[in-house]
Amino acid sequence: MKIAVVTSAVAGQIDEVISKTAARLEAEGLRLNGAVKILENEIPGGHLCDMDLRVLPDGPEVRITQTLGEGATGCRLDPAGIAEAVAATEKQAVDQADIFLLNKFGPQEAEGRGFCDAIAAALEHGTPVLVGVGRGNRAAFDAFVDGLAVELPPEPDALYDWCKGAMG
Repeated sequence: MKIAVVTSAVAGQIDEVISKTAARLEAEGLRLNGAVKILENEIPGGHLCDMDLRVLPDGPEVRITQTLGEGATGCRLDPAGIAEAVAATEKQAVDQADIFLLNKFGPQEAEGRGFCDAIAAALEHGTPVLVGVGRGNRAAFDAFVDGLAVELPPEPDALYDWCKGAMG
């Protein structure tokens, strides 16, 4: 089983390094599966949690957060958006991918939902997996992978090097 995890205390850093790693691998012609944040869709002055995902390799793009209105403090995650992104990811042929990338093992995954089945399917097919996870969901991620993930620093070259080595 080849799985790596990246965490960071810097807001947005995980999304950035995983999305940039995906772009670099795609530019080399590698076949990707999973979902990454669309960095170009960030709105200056927008909420940090606003997120659109691109299902790899060719889309669709899916908004996975919702606008709750000014002053709202509840969770912005849109369960319908997550379900749409998961379904689109699961339609991809995981057995034909060189690597599976996921920007975030989040609250849905921590509860055993979301992208958990897609991650498990990739691992079952021997496809290397790179996942971002925030500190709040790290214990749930470690339990999900039975502590077998390699921890990587949030540096583009480290992620790229691990991906290339895991595919080799």
